[in-house]
Amino acid sequence: MTDAPPRSLTDRKRDTLGRLESDVDVWVATADPASGAAYLTPLSFLWDGSDLLLSTPASSPTGRNLHASGRARLGLGLTRDVVLIDATVAEVRETAHIDAALGDAFAQKTGFDPRKEAGRYLYFRVRPDRVQAWREADELAGRDLMRSGQWLSPPA
Repeated sequence: MTDAPPRSLTDRKRDTLGRLESDVDVWVATADPASGAAYLTPLSFLWDGSDLLLSTPASSPTGRNLHASGRARLGLGLTRDVVLIDATVAEVRETAHIDAALGDAFAQKTGFDPRKEAGRYLYFRVRPDRVQAWREADELAGRDLMRSGQWLSPPA
């Protein structure tokens, strides 16, 4: 447990945006729409200021689930400094149809270029619907930073 006082909503948003800019990987939880079977895997991502860009093989459980259900829950950080994002798939692109600059930015940030992989990879643009952030139990109250795709605090 930390001795630091709980962060304000504005501070939590600033810290969350900082993580989205600087972190490279995120835990991605999806579920098979037919069976409900859950699947959790780490994926690299690129944050563009409003959406996260993910890439995974089209045939992987995550790729199939994202494509079929259009929903995911993403987790950034440690258990005592977590950001949870409920998101909707806004766009799916084949590697051959991704904008070159966007593909280059993804590869530069993540150190991984799906366009160079032998298998069929897809890019998924996922849009946050709800964002929560907290460090300890004293930050559970007010952990919502975004609801229905709208930030609850002024821009940081």
